[in-house]
Amino acid sequence: MALLQEWRDYAYAEDMQNSKKGEELWKNYFELERGIYEQLLANPEEVVEGTVEGLAEKYEVPLSMMVGFLDGINDSLKEPNPIDTMEKDTQVKLDIDCEKLYYNMVECNAEWLYTLPQWDEILTKERQKELYRKQKNSGTVRNEEPKVGRNEPCPCGSGKKYKTCHMAFDEKIHRYELEGHMVPQRGMLKSREQIQGIRESSVVNIAVLDAVDKIMAPGINTQMIDDVVCQVTASMGGIPAPLNYEGYPKSVCTSINQVVCHGIPSKDVVLQEGDIVNVDVSTLYKGYYSDSSRMYCIGKVSPEKEKLVRVARECMEKGIAMVKPWGFLGDMSQAVNDYAKQNGYSVVVDIGGHGIGLEFHEEPFVSYVAKAGTEMLLVPGFVFTIEPMVNMGTNEIYVDEEDNWTVYTADGKPSAQWEVTVAVTEEGCEVLTW
Repeated sequence: MALLQEWRDYAYAEDMQNSKKGEELWKNYFELERGIYEQLLANPEEVVEGTVEGLAEKYEVPLSMMVGFLDGINDSLKEPNPIDTMEKDTQVKLDIDCEKLYYNMVECNAEWLYTLPQWDEILTKERQKELYRKQKNSGTVRNEEPKVGRNEPCPCGSGKKYKTCHMAFDEKIHRYELEGHMVPQRGMLKSREQIQGIRESSVVNIAVLDAVDKIMAPGINTQMIDDVVCQVTASMGGIPAPLNYEGYPKSVCTSINQVVCHGIPSKDVVLQEGDIVNVDVSTLYKGYYSDSSRMYCIGKVSPEKEKLVRVARECMEKGIAMVKPWGFLGDMSQAVNDYAKQNGYSVVVDIGGHGIGLEFHEEPFVSYVAKAGTEMLLVPGFVFTIEPMVNMGTNEIYVDEEDNWTVYTADGKPSAQWEVTVAVTEEGCEVLTW
C-alpha cells in the first residue's frame, strides 16, 4: 500500500473522529506542520529536494507526518509531487508558489499558518489582505444563501413574487456558477434605490475633486489638499471615508511621483514644478460610499511623466469599455494590462480595486492583471472601482516601514493612477464618479 493511503486510512479513520486519540494526533501534526512551514518560508526561494524519508529526517518529523505534510502542500507547488504513489525512497521537490500557498492556507482556515510572521517578508500586508478577500469571495458561495420559493416575495424588496421578479435572473447567474465561474452573492448586488444612494454620494465626491482642481499648483502643501477635502465634504453633508479607516490619519490620499498610493498629506510635503500627483477622494454620504481619484501635473512636467499620466487614464478608459453585463472582471483587467504593456509600462499586482457602496471596501478584490474570461461574473447591480496603478518601471512595490501606509515603487520610478466607480447595467455600465 502506498504511503499516502496508509496515512489517510490512519488519520481519517472512524475511531479518530471526535476522539481523544484523534485530537492528540492532529494537535501534534499541526505543531509539526507549523515548524516545517516556519523553516520553508524563512527562505521561500529555495527549492527543497530529497526523498520522502530524507525530508522526514531533515525536518525531524515521523515519516507518516511528512507524508501528511506533502499531501497538504501539494496543491501549492509549482510542480506537484506524485503523492498517490510515493514510497520512502521517492524523490520529491518543494518548489512553492507562495501566493497560491497563502491562498490555500486561508481556504483551509489555517490561521496558525497564514498568520506566520514569515509571510510579512514574502507578501505585503495589502497583498495578504487581497488574497484573503479573494479566497473568501471564491467558490460556490451562492448555494449558502436561503432558497427562495417561486411564490415567495422577491428578496430584492420589490414586493413582487420571486417568479415574476428575479427568479430568471438568479437562474442565469446559477448557470454560470455551474460552469465553474466565480459569481456574486445576492447581497453584493445593489438595488435601484441603493445605486441612487451611491449616485448622490458620487455627486459629493466629484464636487470635492472639482474643488481640489482649483488649488493644484506649485508651492502648495498636501495638507492644504486635505483641508479642502474636509471643508467641501462637510459643507455638502458628507464624511471623508478614509479618515480613521483602519487607522489612516487623514481625509484624502495624496501620492506624488514614485508614491503609488496611500500618500499621507502633510504641511511638510510641498508640491514642486514637474511633480505628478494622485489625489484619491472617497466619500460617505447618507450611508453610501463613493470613490475616485485624479492625476495632476504640477506646472511643466517632463514628456515622460506626461505620457505616463495620459496612458494611465487611457488604461482606465480601456477597462471601462470592457465592463458589460454577463462578461467578467478579467475582460476589463486584460484590456488594462495589455494597453499598459503596449506602452512599455507595468501594472501593480499587489493592490487593486474593490466593490463599494454600502461599505468603503467590499468584495471582490479587483485585479488589473487577470486574464479575459476569468474573475467575477459582471452582473447588473454590481458596483466596483476601476483604479489601475500604472508604473513607469517595475510593478514591484513596498510599504513605508514608519507610517505603514505609503506605498512606493521598488525602483523609484513614477507611478500614475486614475479611478472611477462604475455600476454594471443591463446595457453596459454607468460611470458614477470621475
